[in-house]
Amino acid sequence: MSGVTGAGETRSGGESWSGDIVVVGAGIVGLATAREILERHPEQRLVVLEKEPAIGEHQTGHNSGVIHSGIYYAPGSLKARLCVSGSDALMRYCDEHDIAYRLCGKVIVATDESELPRLEALYERGQENGVLGLRMIDADELREIEPHVTGIRAILSPRTGIVDYRQVAASYANDIRAAGGAILTNHEVVSIIRGATKTLVCTRHGDFETKRVVTCGGLYADRVASLTGAPLNPRIVPFRGDYYILRPERRNLVRSNIYPVPDSRFPFLGVHFTPRMNGDAWLGPNAVLAFSREGYRFADLRPGDLRDMARFGGFRAFARKHWRTGFDEMARDLSKRRFLASLQKYIPELEMDDLLPGPSGVRAQALSEDGNLVDDFILDKDNRVLHVRNAPSPAATSSLKIGALIADAVDEMD
Repeated sequence: MSGVTGAGETRSGGESWSGDIVVVGAGIVGLATAREILERHPEQRLVVLEKEPAIGEHQTGHNSGVIHSGIYYAPGSLKARLCVSGSDALMRYCDEHDIAYRLCGKVIVATDESELPRLEALYERGQENGVLGLRMIDADELREIEPHVTGIRAILSPRTGIVDYRQVAASYANDIRAAGGAILTNHEVVSIIRGATKTLVCTRHGDFETKRVVTCGGLYADRVASLTGAPLNPRIVPFRGDYYILRPERRNLVRSNIYPVPDSRFPFLGVHFTPRMNGDAWLGPNAVLAFSREGYRFADLRPGDLRDMARFGGFRAFARKHWRTGFDEMARDLSKRRFLASLQKYIPELEMDDLLPGPSGVRAQALSEDGNLVDDFILDKDNRVLHVRNAPSPAATSSLKIGALIADAVDEMD
């Protein structure tokens, strides 16, 4: 068996490797997991296999860059626990590795009386989750923090920050290599064959014999899991979020993260304002069904992905339940004027020319058979294989703690 020597190495067909751990997926969760395993067990041979030509090409490289505080998530859930502890761990890691971040804070803004009960409930949830520094503020204090924002009351979350997660992922990758692990890009996994004591992970560039496997497939989590015979459900359904960028001359309109009060009847948070580490401010996103698992543009369409969604009863149930919201989101996606109107609810002085074309991202959202969005992180362990089935936001914020949770599960494997 030949060794694996470094990131991006292209292997010829028929070449093989034998070791202790294979991690499938070099997004931020897969990298954090591999890093944690090697930190605990530096003697183990580990390789990360990634289908793309570089790490972090999908959700890791297309998210808004927010360090979340943990206010939104159900008390006691993995999301709540791992986000609150994970944000602190992430910031300590950035301090130790000279990665720039900024605690710019966040305001969650109520613009009319009808939103106040939900704002109060959200504040109580944040308190129960142990989010530090939360305060209710009135319209006058909101104006002091965000002079251009209109609102009658808000939650101030001073522990919300921003960071470039591509830099974080690159640092995790450096840690893996320094600990003796390898990261192989352009290595899409095509089959996983389990034997009595070992598992064979097969790619088009070689086979990898291993004692244990962890899959962090992101947009393909369900399909990768099915390679081991695991159920397809919960199924991944891709949702695209499109952003505008605030015209540079108008960046003074946004100082911190500005969010709406979420409505629990709807599955997404709504458009918001996000400062970026490079000085930009992102406006959005909307949330529309992507016509491909890598559908970063409206025109990106893969018939196979659409066919899979159409055949899935859970998606049909979801569509029946939320068709009106979906129609509104699609209309806003196609109309800049509608998009602007949703933003002007919070910053009335925004004008059409202030919105420049921006990036987009695709969220890998797990959906249950009954048509409900799977809200929490899901790990599915089967003997010597562990699948991360659902890891949407705040997975990047929580990555170090998710990696530790997965490493705990790996340590318990036979």
